[in-house]
Amino acid sequence: MEDSTIFWGEMAPCEHFVQIYDEDAAFLDTLESFVADGLRAGEAVVVIATHRHLSSLNRKLLQRGVGIDAAMRSDQYLALDAEAMLSMFMVDGWPDDELFNSFVNGLLKRCARNGRRVRAFGEMVALLWAQGNCGATVRLEHLWHELCEAKDFMLFCAYPKVGFTRDSAESIQEICATHSRVIA
Repeated sequence: MEDSTIFWGEMAPCEHFVQIYDEDAAFLDTLESFVADGLRAGEAVVVIATHRHLSSLNRKLLQRGVGIDAAMRSDQYLALDAEAMLSMFMVDGWPDDELFNSFVNGLLKRCARNGRRVRAFGEMVALLWAQGNCGATVRLEHLWHELCEAKDFMLFCAYPKVGFTRDSAESIQEICATHSRVIA
C-alpha cells in the first residue's frame, strides 16, 4: 500500500488504483487532490460518485480555489451521480459490456477534446459491492481496467472498509487484485 499523499504526476496514464478507506474525510482528501491536480495540469477529470461525496468534493474544491464552474462548462470536469450512471449499463444486476463501453467511451470523448489527458474516479463499484453484488463488482472493475488500458487514462476507485462484511481480508484481497496499485 502507498501513502495517500502521493504525487499524481508519478502515476502512469493507464494506472488503475484503489483506496480502501476507514473514514470519508481521508478518502475525500485523496479524491480532492486527484481532481484538483488533474484540473490544474489541464487534464480532464470525470468523477462518478454518490451525491453526498460529489457535494463534499465540490465544496472542498471551491474552498481550495479550483474553478470547477468553468471546468464543468468546458467539459473538463464531469461530476456525475453514481447511481444514475449505473442505470445506463446495468442489465438484470450485471454490467452489459457493450452498454458500458458505449457509455464510458462517450464520456471520454466528451471530456478529452483538444487532446486533454483524462483521469477518472468511479464509485459505482463500491455501490454494487455495498449491495452484495460481488460478482458484478469484480466484472465492472475488469471492464474499467480493460478500457483504462485501451484508452490510456488514469483510473481511481474507492471502497469504504465498512462494506467488507464477509471475511474482510479475503474480500479486500479480491478487490485489490483487480487494480494495479493500492493506496492507503
